[in-house]
This record gives sequence, C-alpha cells and structure tokens, in this order.
Amino acid sequence: MASLPRRRALQLFAMGAALGAPAVLAGCGRSEPAGLLLSARGELPAAWLKSLPSAWRSRPLDTPAAVLAAAQASARREQAVLLSLGDGWAGQLEPEQLQPIEMPALLAGLAPAAQAPSRLFRPEGAPALAYPWAFGTWLLLLRNRPDLQRRQGEGWSLLQDPSLRRRLVLPSSPRLVIELACRQLGVAAEAEALADPRLPGQVQRLVAQALALDERDGLNLLLAGDADAAVLPSHRVIPLLLRDPRLQAVLPAGGSPLWWQLLLRPLSTSPLAADPRPPLEWLRDGLVVPMLDRLLAGGWVPPLPAADLEPALARWPERLRPLLLPPPALLARCTSLQPWSPGERQRWQQLWDGALAAGGPAV
Repeated sequence: MASLPRRRALQLFAMGAALGAPAVLAGCGRSEPAGLLLSARGELPAAWLKSLPSAWRSRPLDTPAAVLAAAQASARREQAVLLSLGDGWAGQLEPEQLQPIEMPALLAGLAPAAQAPSRLFRPEGAPALAYPWAFGTWLLLLRNRPDLQRRQGEGWSLLQDPSLRRRLVLPSSPRLVIELACRQLGVAAEAEALADPRLPGQVQRLVAQALALDERDGLNLLLAGDADAAVLPSHRVIPLLLRDPRLQAVLPAGGSPLWWQLLLRPLSTSPLAADPRPPLEWLRDGLVVPMLDRLLAGGWVPPLPAADLEPALARWPERLRPLLLPPPALLARCTSLQPWSPGERQRWQQLWDGALAAGGPAV
C-alpha cells in the first residue's frame, strides 16, 4: 500500500483529533470528512442517534451553551457541522452565521405552525435556516399533589398557591418565567404586558415562590421530594409519567409557551470543510414508524399535521395523548416565543432584575 502524502496524513490526523474518534484514520478511503452532529447531552433521542448514517458522527456536549459556543467557532473548523438546539438558544445566532437548510420537500410536509420556527421567526419569504424536528408545550408537573391536579381549571394561577411557597421549580429562562406571569394575568401580547402596571409585581411574586430556577437539575428536587411542583418541557415530563405513579401533569386550558428543537447548519469559511447536506433519509425516518414511536416514547413530537400523528398516538394511553399533542383549540392558545429586539431585551431585563432584587429563589 502506498504511503499517504505527509500533508494529507496531517489533515487526517487533525480531523481525527477534532472528532475524538480514531476510527476516522481507519476510513482513509473516504474522499471527504464525515459530517458532525453536535447536541446537548440528552437532547436528541438515543435510538435516533444510533441510526445516524455512517458518513456522520455525533458528539454530545454537556449543555446547550456548549453547543452554541461550538457553533460560534464553526467558521474555523475543517469539519462540516449540524447543530441541534432549542429555539431559545438558536435565536442567539445571527442569520449571517447560518446556511439555509435547503430541505423544501421535507419542510413542506410539516404542519403550518412549523414554518415560522424554520425561518427563526423572520418574515415570510425569508429562507429556512432550521429544520424543526420536534416541538411541545411546557407543563406543570406535580408530585403527590392530587389536590392541585383537581384544581387544574385555575390554570397557571396554581403556581401562586401558598402551599407551593419554596416548593416550586421554575424554568431557568427569564423569558419563560415572564411569559408565565403574563399568562397568570391573562395578558397575551408582550407589548401590552410591558405596559401593564401589574406585571412587575406579578413577576416578583412568581419568582418569590420558587425554590429554584433550573428545569434541568431542578427536576431532581421534585423527584427527591424537596419540591412539589415544577414547570418543565413536555419531553422531560412524558417519559416520567409513563413510569412514576406519584406524578401528575397539568396543561392549562389557557395554553402554554411552546418549545421547539431545531437542526441548523452554521456557516463555515474553511476551504477544507466538506459541505454535506443534512442526512435526509435519516430525518425522514423520524417521521414514520418505527422510529416515530421511539421519538414519541421520549416525549419528542415531530411537528407533523395531526392526521399524520394520530395513528401513532392511538397506541398511547388516552390520558397522555393530549399532553403529547394538545387538541387543536388548546394548541391554538399555545404560542412560540419569538426573539426580542435589543430594545425589548433591555426593557425586559430591567423588569427581571427588579424581580430578583425583590427576593429570588432559595437555591
């Protein structure tokens, strides 16, 4: 076997180091480096990742912030990258940092509500920069509190119940906590909410209820019995409801914020970077059985038209179906959180800082 030119050998070594996988050196027959899929640990279904095409590698990072940092550095990489991020994190990327996702047929098969997230909420006609592969609601998860579940008609006002004082885990995102406070007041439009003199006090009271602002690690407080309630994304709640009879979930009739999981392609300026298109067959597999059943088991719901999801949902316990895919009238009252302008962010940050100064969570 002829030896590799020294320059090519060094390039292969560099790619192997970047992937953390010596198997890259074994694939010397490849003409281009494989694609690399980056995600936060636990934020992509394990069964789906295992079916990733052999031309791709996956690397889980510890947090979405680490994935975002990797995206910021992608222009210097010699490796093509695909990112999986939630909509809140993806919104921190500038459109100029991303390549169009270029999957018109796949995007056209999604429900109409998925189109705005695919543009990162930019105006209609803007190119799609993301593939929304899963979505859901934020739920109120209760532990051994059937009394509160029976009062679910009170909606998000349950968060202010005196018995939940320092027994409640709220999301770490100020945006989500403010949204919950707005919903408690019955004010849907953020511009209207900002002018509402009741809102600062409502945010302060809600933050004062919290034991922690941490939906990732704060879940352990609920399961250990240190908290009685937590507001969590549905993909964290559904698997728990399947196996823990102590838990009950509430989706208020007035609706909920939505979460979206997106695949994005950061722009690379490296002349050595391969540019493979996203693995279309792998993405299509997530929309049909048997992989669709595996995604749903983890609480990950592809944003397909309801008629396409109904056969798979029919195999689920009836009590859980509305939590996976809310009925149309309820889903219409759920809203995506669109990015703030710099001016809006500054005004909301002032409101949030005031709420924390008035008395924040215990931990």
